[in-house]
Amino acid sequence: MTPNMTNTNLLRIYMQDHFAGSVAAHELARRTQANNAGTPLGDYLVEFIEGLLEDQKVLEDLLDSIDATPNRIKSMAAWVAEKAGRLKLNGQATGYSDLSRVLETEGLALAVEGKVSLWRALKEIAPRHTFLQGIDFDRLIERGRDQNARLDEFRLEAAAIAFGGAETTVTG
Repeated sequence: MTPNMTNTNLLRIYMQDHFAGSVAAHELARRTQANNAGTPLGDYLVEFIEGLLEDQKVLEDLLDSIDATPNRIKSMAAWVAEKAGRLKLNGQATGYSDLSRVLETEGLALAVEGKVSLWRALKEIAPRHTFLQGIDFDRLIERGRDQNARLDEFRLEAAAIAFGGAETTVTG
């Protein structure tokens, strides 16, 4: 079944919104990786970013299949929002703190949850939309769940360091 124009427009907007969110997630992941280079978290984020870019490509291809592109304004706004998020207080006047790591891994986990929600929604409607058929949504969902499980380990370790003084491997 081919989606009607209203459904296609709504789906286009939905996918463009998620694409914009992935732009912010990519920027956050790059910043977090740079701030944690040489640590287990930094090493993991190299792999995480590769997966994020692969997911972005799937989403971009899906948009292309309905003659749409990522919305430049939404993507730019997401990019700016991520940059503005850097201005939050992190317990010290300048620089990176243990709280920064907690907030960044939490932000990445929330972004992944959004991505998993997208893949689950698209999987649900795929039987009724030919352009969604043939996409391995189960693999995409599983990758997101695996990413969140790994991020959660790092987030909890970071929280233990920031709030409980625990020694761990997050920071190397």
